[in-house]
Amino acid sequence: MKAKVYVTLKKSVLDPQGKAVQHALSTLGYGDVQSVRMGKYIEVELNDKDRAKAESNLRAMCEKLLANTVIEEYRIEF
Repeated sequence: MKAKVYVTLKKSVLDPQGKAVQHALSTLGYGDVQSVRMGKYIEVELNDKDRAKAESNLRAMCEKLLANTVIEEYRIEF
């Protein structure tokens, strides 16, 4: 079973990397870009066939390693 994890900064956290990309896009002539937020995309291949158990394990992985839950939030898709 393949899972996709999207990790992004919480809305209340400043995103200097996103600001830098927004500025770079502006200098390339894309001035209509209002804002950019950067994040991480992670694919995890799981051997588990039980979706509920896999999701529970994946949430534990996110809480312990894949995301810094103090400043980041995550979303899981199967």
